[in-house]
Amino acid sequence: MTLVEKLYLPAIFSGMLITFKHFFKKKVTIQYPEQTREFSKIYRGQHVLKRDEAGAERCTACGLCAVACPAEAITMIAAEREPGEEHLYREEKYAAKYEINMLRCIYCGDCEEACPKEAIFLTDRKVDSLYTRGELVYGKDILVEPVDKRVDVTKRETSKVAEFKAHKEFAHNKTFDKK
Repeated sequence: MTLVEKLYLPAIFSGMLITFKHFFKKKVTIQYPEQTREFSKIYRGQHVLKRDEAGAERCTACGLCAVACPAEAITMIAAEREPGEEHLYREEKYAAKYEINMLRCIYCGDCEEACPKEAIFLTDRKVDSLYTRGELVYGKDILVEPVDKRVDVTKRETSKVAEFKAHKEFAHNKTFDKK
């Protein structure tokens, strides 16, 4: 090594030059909560259990979403519909207990794809950060959409899915009045 290399002066100057260049660049830091990031149209956030046009829960507790979940975050207990509960549930079987452990969920969307009744969707809502683990196990009280305040999931729908739903022969997920 030469004397200049032994003093590490070229390395120090090149490091200072890099630092000096970054000093005048535009900052990428977002001042949260005053500023918020714009999310993608297909952002996968908090889950929602949808209702049909009549206000009944779509979920029939088939368990396909729980089987498809690679993180094993979904648990459910099925129950039989009682007489007089026809307005609450679409089918004879329904999910009496439906829970998603948001700490385990990897937001892959496999539950959404596996559901034959289009009952579960990932929305654009963010999952809140909380202080205890138990609060992040979401039950039906949080997941089922309110009757008067529906959650719009059509923003995540691709053109191919919309085209598929337009065909009458694939209308098995719709509720029809039985008269």
